Amino acid sequence: MLTTPNPSPGPHEAEAPGPLTRRALAWLRLFMPARVRINQRERLRMVSGIVLSVAVVAVFAHWLGAASPMPWMMASLGSSAVLIISLPSSPLAQPWPVLAGSALSYLVGVACAALVPNLPLACGLGVGLAVMLMLALRCLHPPGGAMALFAVLHPQEATLMAVVPVSFNVLVLVLAGMAFNHLTGRGYPHAQLRKLTQPKDSDSGAFTSADLDAALSHYNQVLDVSRNDLEGLLHLAGKAAFQRTLGGLRCRQIMSMPVHAVAANTPLQEAWALMRKHAIKALPVVDAQRVVVGIVTMADFMRLANLEVHEGMGQRLRSLIMGRPKRPDQVQGLMSSPVLQVQADQHVMDLVPLFSEAGHHHIPVVDEARQLVGIITQSDLVKALAAAVARS
Repeated sequence: MLTTPNPSPGPHEAEAPGPLTRRALAWLRLFMPARVRINQRERLRMVSGIVLSVAVVAVFAHWLGAASPMPWMMASLGSSAVLIISLPSSPLAQPWPVLAGSALSYLVGVACAALVPNLPLACGLGVGLAVMLMLALRCLHPPGGAMALFAVLHPQEATLMAVVPVSFNVLVLVLAGMAFNHLTGRGYPHAQLRKLTQPKDSDSGAFTSADLDAALSHYNQVLDVSRNDLEGLLHLAGKAAFQRTLGGLRCRQIMSMPVHAVAANTPLQEAWALMRKHAIKALPVVDAQRVVVGIVTMADFMRLANLEVHEGMGQRLRSLIMGRPKRPDQVQGLMSSPVLQVQADQHVMDLVPLFSEAGHHHIPVVDEARQLVGIITQSDLVKALAAAVARS
C-alpha cells in the first residue's frame, strides 16, 4: 500500500502556531497597557495639578529645611502627588492614607535601620512591616513603602527628628491637592463610606449589594476604588446596558394589534360578548374617526355586577324609599373618560412608571392623527422587558 507524504508548506503558506507559541503570545499580551480613557482636558488638569502641587511643597520644604542637615524634601512625595491629583477618588490617595501612611512608614523605616544590622533584611522588613501597619490602620499608601526604604538606606539623614518636616511636607501636599481638586471640579477628600441611595427594583439591574459583596470576597484583592463607588459604577453600567437594549424600542413594536374597539353607544351586552369572545380585558371606546374617547374594562363590568350583590337590609330599605339607581345600558355610561393614551413612536421606557406606579393595566396607542392603532397591556410590557434583560 502506497502512502503519499504530506506536502511541505509552500513559500506563501505559514504554519499554524503551536500550543506553546499561543501560550507565549497570550502571556506577552498581559504586558500590553490598557488605553487611558480620559480626554485632553483631564490630561492637562492632571499635569498642571502635579506641577503646581509639587512646586508648592518644594517651596515650603526648602524654606523649612534650608538651615537643617535633614532632607528638605522626600522623592516619594512625587508619587503621592500623582495619586492625589490623578486619582482623587482612590482609597489610596485620601488624606488619612497619605498622612498616616507616610509618617508611620517613615518611623518603621527608622526603627528597622536602628534595630536590624543586616541591610538587605532591614530593607525587606522596613517595607513589609510598613505595609502591615498601614493595612491594620486602613491607611495603605504605596509611596509609604518608599518612605520606609529611604529611612533604611539613609540612616544618617532619616533620623527620628526628621519625621516633623517629613509630615509637614506631606500635609502641605494634601492641602495643595484639596485646593487644586476643588478648583477643578474634583471632590477631595472623596467619601469612602458614602451610603448609596438604594435604587428601585425596576432600576436595580441584575445584582444586589449582597451579590457585590460575594464577588468581592472571591476577588480578595485591594481595589483602587471604594466599594460604594464600584457599586455605583456597576449600577450605571447595568442601567446603560438596559437603556441600550430597551431604549430604542417603540410602542408600535410591542403593542397588540389589530385592536378591538367599540363606539360609545354600543350596548353593554354586546361589548361584554365581544370581550368574552376574544378573551380580552379592555375595550377602547372610539368615535366615528377612531379617536379614543374612553375605555371600558373587565373591572368596570365587575363593579356594575356588584351593585346587585350582597345587599343588606339597610340597603334594601333605602332602595325601596329612594328607588334603585338606574343601570347603564350603553358603553358610554360605564366607560372611563378621559383615558391615558401613548403615541405609537413613543419610547417603551416611558411606559414603565405608567404601569408600575400609576396603576394602569391597558393603554391605547394612537398615531399622529390621534386615531387608535393598537393597545399595550402589562403582559406586552413584561414580555418586552424580559427580552431586553435576556439580550443585555
